[in-house]
Amino acid sequence: MSASARPDITGFYHEPTGSIAYLAADPSTGRAVIIDPVLDYDEKAARVSHDSADAMLAEIGRRQFTIDWILDTHPHADHLSAAAYLKDRLGAPTGIGARIVEVQKLWRDIYHLPDFPVDGAQWDHLFADGETFSVGTLPARVMLSPGHTRASVTYLIGDAAFVHDTLFQPDSGSARADFPGGRAETLYHSIMAILALPDKTRLFTGHDYKQGGREAQWESTVAEQKRSNIQFKNAPSCEDYAKLRRARDKTLPMPKQILHALQINLRGGRLPPPESDGRNYLKIPVNAL
Repeated sequence: MSASARPDITGFYHEPTGSIAYLAADPSTGRAVIIDPVLDYDEKAARVSHDSADAMLAEIGRRQFTIDWILDTHPHADHLSAAAYLKDRLGAPTGIGARIVEVQKLWRDIYHLPDFPVDGAQWDHLFADGETFSVGTLPARVMLSPGHTRASVTYLIGDAAFVHDTLFQPDSGSARADFPGGRAETLYHSIMAILALPDKTRLFTGHDYKQGGREAQWESTVAEQKRSNIQFKNAPSCEDYAKLRRARDKTLPMPKQILHALQINLRGGRLPPPESDGRNYLKIPVNAL
C-alpha cells in the first residue's frame, strides 16, 4: 500500500463506554468520513446530550473537512449512535452494512414492535459485502465481518481497517459473541479474514477498556495482532476459539445500555417518534436477555 493511500485518522475516545469514534480523512483533498459516532446518554436520567458529537463537529470545522459519509460498523449495544444528529448538521449521507435488516427483524420481535419497518430505510445506503467507494482519492471497500452481530462490517480505507467489535488491542483479545444473533464460530472466521489482510494494514478497533490500567489505545497492525493477540498468537482452531469465547462471554454482564441503545440504533440513531404528549419513550422488554 503506497503512502498516498494512507488516511489521516483521528480517534475520539468515549470514556463512559470505552468506545472509539473516528474521523478518517484524505490528506490530499480534505474529504473525510465519520465512523461510529457516539451520542451521549445518561441511562439513569434517560437523557441524551451531544458533547461527544459536537467535539467531532468542532474538529471537522477546525480542519475544514468535507464529510462524504457518516458510517456505522454495526448496530451498537453499548452506546447510542450519533449518526442522525450529525447528518442533520452536516448533510452527509449515512451508511451501514446491508444485513442490518436481519438485526432489525430480530430486535423488532424482542421489543414487540410489529409496525417497525425492517427495510434499512433509516440509513441512506446499505453497503453490500465487497462494495467499493472512495474517500477523496482513497480507495475504500466494505468487508462483511459478522459474529458480534449479524450485520457487522469492516471498512477498509486505504491502508486502514476499521474492525469495530471483532479484534481488540492485542492485550485484550477479541469482542464478545453472545448478543442475540451473535455466534463465536462466525466471529472467528471474520477475524481470520481480517488477519489475512497485508501485515502493514493498520487496524482500528471499536472499543478499548484500558487493560491493566494502561492508557486507552485503539490502533495496531495485522502483524502485531498475529504476533501478540492473547487469543490468536497461538493460531487457535475455530473450535478452540469458540470454546474460549463462549466461556469468557458467560462471565460478562450485559452492557448497561443495551436495551436502551438498540431501539435507537436500529433507527439509525433517531429516538422513537414522540407520543401525543410530545415526549419520546423507550421500551424495555423484561427478561428478554
